Amino acid sequence: MEPALQPTLYESLEALPEGVTGEILNGQLHTHPRPSSRHAYAAVRIDRAVGRGYDDGIDGPGGWWILVEPEVHFVRNMEVAVPDLAGWRRERMPYLPESHRIEVVPDWICEILSPSTASKDREIKLPLYAYYEVQYAWLIDPAKRTLETYRLDADTWIEIGRFADTDQVAVPPFEAMSLDLGAFWPPQRPALV
Repeated sequence: MEPALQPTLYESLEALPEGVTGEILNGQLHTHPRPSSRHAYAAVRIDRAVGRGYDDGIDGPGGWWILVEPEVHFVRNMEVAVPDLAGWRRERMPYLPESHRIEVVPDWICEILSPSTASKDREIKLPLYAYYEVQYAWLIDPAKRTLETYRLDADTWIEIGRFADTDQVAVPPFEAMSLDLGAFWPPQRPALV
């Protein structure tokens, strides 16, 4: 009797149950459940703000693809990240791929931090994005109501700026538009007395 073949990491990723997101980072399978409603709200609001101007070209310059939770294959089926949002300049990726796998390195990524993903996003994914030469990274923390922005210089992330609460920001790579951070956060519950 032949020994059973172990599934590849990518086969294990594909076999995850619905509602679980998987990534292969530095040769290890990482999983997490669907995000909280605050996380999802921030993702939708960022997509609306950035996507409207840069993907749709409404009140902005256009010229980008902005996607929510794309499956980015830095190395096909071997190094697979699922950023919360990612963007590609259309001059680098003129058409969206037919498959769910995107093998073109994004120009911009945005990770929305949560208690269960913050350390992975900062300590594993940001260095991975730098290694594969993603040019811009944003980290958004809905609980703290903050936006951190970075650009890649050689292989090092350089902080562009930190913004909070209701700041109006025009920050690379989307500096042609002013974004209202206050629109990214769900209304806060009143304090119980």
